[in-house]
Amino acid sequence: MKVELAGVPETMLWTLWMRAAEARRPDAVIDDPRAVELVDAIDFPFAERFGAEVGVAGQWQALRSRVFDAAVRRFQAACPGGEVVALGDGLETTFWRTDDGRQRWLSVDLPETASVRRDLLGEDARRRVWAGSALDDDWMDLVSGDRGVLLIAQGLLMYLQPGDVRALFDRVAGRFPGAGFAFDTAPRWFAELARRGLLRNPATGYVAPPMPWGMDVVERWRLARRPSIASLRELHLPPGRGLALGAAHPLLERVPLLGDVTMRIFDARLAAP
Repeated sequence: MKVELAGVPETMLWTLWMRAAEARRPDAVIDDPRAVELVDAIDFPFAERFGAEVGVAGQWQALRSRVFDAAVRRFQAACPGGEVVALGDGLETTFWRTDDGRQRWLSVDLPETASVRRDLLGEDARRRVWAGSALDDDWMDLVSGDRGVLLIAQGLLMYLQPGDVRALFDRVAGRFPGAGFAFDTAPRWFAELARRGLLRNPATGYVAPPMPWGMDVVERWRLARRPSIASLRELHLPPGRGLALGAAHPLLERVPLLGDVTMRIFDARLAAP
């Protein structure tokens, strides 16, 4: 299947390429055959666009995915048959890595990416795809919430405006108070480089799209104090392979203030605003 995307929608192909490349390794930190199948099924110049050697970035993407997998499994244990709403789901394969035979899944994504997901992964009685912006309230009408709700956002919020991020937390808390919300963030300095067009692969010419929202200690404090967020805690990557992700990064994540220089993953508990 030929896929042509640009800007933020194209990033779903980048993360897929990184994760699949790691999954192909004999010493991979993730088991993700579905990602490998997707890369093989898509007509897109992955290596020419994103680089043939993924290195540490591929392993980091896989470890990041495992953190979200763990969040989904904790939700399954607490709320059997509950609903997971994946905002900006792209071609993430979390469902297949975590499916317990009961979970219900709603993928929310922009029309061009939702179309690709439908064509490649389909829908069934427990998996649905909704085409539109995560900032649109209409997708919420598809979520019953009768057995609990978990929202996840992988690689999405950094591409939204800061005011839209905060408003999204308020709106989903108003509809699903008590729900969990697992999301990742980009550090402010990293987001600033993206805004200036300085995040690029010199070998391929790929330039990451702008990231309006970045996380630092001040933004973390603002989020934690929002009435719509009852609690906010950080989720840490499991130890990976090699010095960088096996030793250095796990230590860096746990150093106060220094941790905000890296990509972070958080787990929020929503309260009624």
